[in-house]
Amino acid sequence: MQLCASADLCNIRGVDHLAAVTGVAGLAFEARIAAGRHTRVICSGDGHMLAASIACAIAGDCRGLISFGLAGGLSLSPDLRTGTCVVGSTIVSETTQFTTDRNWSRALLQLIPGAVHGPIVGIATVVAHPEAKRALHASTGALAVDNESHVVASVAAARGLPMAAVRVIIDPATRGLPRAALAATRPNGTIDLATLIRSMMREPSELLMLLRTALDALIAFAALLRCRQLLGPGLGLPSLRERQPDPRPSIEIPGPAICCLGSGCPEGS
Repeated sequence: MQLCASADLCNIRGVDHLAAVTGVAGLAFEARIAAGRHTRVICSGDGHMLAASIACAIAGDCRGLISFGLAGGLSLSPDLRTGTCVVGSTIVSETTQFTTDRNWSRALLQLIPGAVHGPIVGIATVVAHPEAKRALHASTGALAVDNESHVVASVAAARGLPMAAVRVIIDPATRGLPRAALAATRPNGTIDLATLIRSMMREPSELLMLLRTALDALIAFAALLRCRQLLGPGLGLPSLRERQPDPRPSIEIPGPAICCLGSGCPEGS
């Protein structure tokens, strides 16, 4: 998913001492969804300082790292439509491959009905065109792509911590992203309406594609909320057996957080 300008730790007032899981999300609205009891969340920023920010966040009592948010679909499988949850089996980067924690991933699959288990590739750029998605799937075997999971997996491996990934498909493999959506999406995932209008005036033929992308975003947003509710405190980490309802957290994230258009936000997803 598209990343913000700097990595920000989302502080949960009153429950910081209980935080045992550190989540990493690309956008402010993803971070707001993920944060809760036993969980603190980093909003990844532009990715340049993400690894250092994760290392700082886990300096205390951290039992696991999880990549959470939206992603772009890569496989043509009909099981990977908009709103499908992918639980990562492995995380693929340009240089290596990381295996996610088996017990944690198994718990996630049990908690999320209909979730798909498979590889996720992490890259720093947005994959906006179906041809590029097919090529990335052919070269990596990954089902989905985002911009954070490879960094999370690398830090977890270096620190000896269990790592998991939960990503909801926003733009399936057959769907391209309109240039207007990419141009108007701010780094934190909000929409610059003035830029969007200017882009649409230059490319009026993209209107239907833009509406389809907006609908995909709403479907994926609802699915991500459902996943978070199903996972409960600690985002499904098996060592945290408590399954009480999350208290409503107070989270500090710079700027407004609204549902973004397209996987310029997710990819990284």
